[in-house]
Amino acid sequence: MKDPMYIAVDLGAGSGRVFLGGTSSGELLLEEAHRFHYPPERRDGHLRWDMMHIFTETKAGLAAAVERARQSDRPIRSIGVDSWGVDYGLVDSGGNLCEDPICYRDERTQGEMEKVFERVSQEEIFARTGIQFLVFNTLFQLHAHAREGIPSAAVRLLLIPDLIHSFLTGRAVTEYTNATTTQMVNAQTGLWDFELLRRLVLPEHLLAEIVPAGTDLGSLTPALAKELRLGDVRVVAPATHDTGSAFVGASLEQGWAYISSGTWSLVGVDRDAPLINSDVARHNFTNEGGAFGRTRFLKNVMGLWILESSRREWHQHGLDMAYDQLLREVDMLEDSTGLIFPDDPRFFNPPSMLQAVADQLAETGQSVSLSPPELAKVILDSLAFRYASVLRTIESLTNQRFIGVQIAGGGSQNDYLNQRTADATGLPVKAGPVEAAARGNILVQAVADGRRQFADNVRLKTFTPCQSSASDRAAQRYAVIERRYSGELGAIVNP
Repeated sequence: MKDPMYIAVDLGAGSGRVFLGGTSSGELLLEEAHRFHYPPERRDGHLRWDMMHIFTETKAGLAAAVERARQSDRPIRSIGVDSWGVDYGLVDSGGNLCEDPICYRDERTQGEMEKVFERVSQEEIFARTGIQFLVFNTLFQLHAHAREGIPSAAVRLLLIPDLIHSFLTGRAVTEYTNATTTQMVNAQTGLWDFELLRRLVLPEHLLAEIVPAGTDLGSLTPALAKELRLGDVRVVAPATHDTGSAFVGASLEQGWAYISSGTWSLVGVDRDAPLINSDVARHNFTNEGGAFGRTRFLKNVMGLWILESSRREWHQHGLDMAYDQLLREVDMLEDSTGLIFPDDPRFFNPPSMLQAVADQLAETGQSVSLSPPELAKVILDSLAFRYASVLRTIESLTNQRFIGVQIAGGGSQNDYLNQRTADATGLPVKAGPVEAAARGNILVQAVADGRRQFADNVRLKTFTPCQSSASDRAAQRYAVIERRYSGELGAIVNP
């Protein structure tokens, strides 16, 4: 019998991919079957995700994967979905969506943290959950939703991948790795913290059973099995938070730090248990649940969102520069053109990213009249220094020293940022795999299927740190800027 294949649906906050994966001669193979986009849209007073469009495109991807599997004459064993965290949809007793989910970048959570802290202190919430305070965490979204009014027909709150799984199978559960990002799971029990929810007067009855990564959720509904010609294919919950899947898919080495690089950068380390104390709280780090009982100890950094948003504005102004060309021109710039603190809340979702960056540059006495390559260099150099700062803090909090840094995800293709990260940290950097989340999704499904032996066929690109007096001076300038704007809980938390 031919080796089975698995389908991974990997949903990012704005674009999705469907992959067909399996093994051949002990290697994990991955092929993209479908790619689609779904920017959030402002409707009914909020920035929302068009969930039916996302599901329709997901089905198109499944159909494409089915056709490719048929061409290879290999059976499909299961399907799994991972996505970004914190956002959710509400469904009625028939499993139908009550309203389109609200995007985490919506302004409804402004000021919500302060309202929550009036009932339960910030210190107690962290002690219970071990999760960093970000203004868009599900805890604060749900608190705002409850004040605005939750649809009366709602019977379940499902995070985005759990919502897709429920559409596929009719079963409503919440997978553990993504559940922890809500800041509503007790770090000690791994279950919903119902006491916390009651004290915040939140609708605890909406929460579904928490299940671990690798849980078999059952077969497709008969109607979908017929529509997609998939027969008795199973649906398996992978590590449904995309960073949880990426940690699995990256094949991280012992002693190496990890950066999941994309629109957001998740900078952290894999641990066997949560780390919750006053120092961790003060630096606003998080303990997200990982697959197979692991813990992702990390911090969110604003990431390439700043550059992506700037590029969209340049395009609107008629400056349409290809990404590769932009990076080549950045690499040709020798002198530092300026630095910013990337986690300034003003960069979260400003009307104009270019103006937001210019404002911070002006506040620190730096030039604001920069060409696209010069401004891109400001952003990328600053991200590298921020990564280095976060990693040094992790070393201090965990009492360990890193051997190197592995950068995975779409941002791992940015050679300039990879090299600057090596320079800023003084550590070797390995870049790849690009599709770490999809790989991890497939791997968890394969493990659930009883297949545990895979050759590590990931090819990583290595960057060796280079030290210079110019980079040392830039690091010192960045440190001054970070001290001015950081304050840890002031970063990202209150956009």
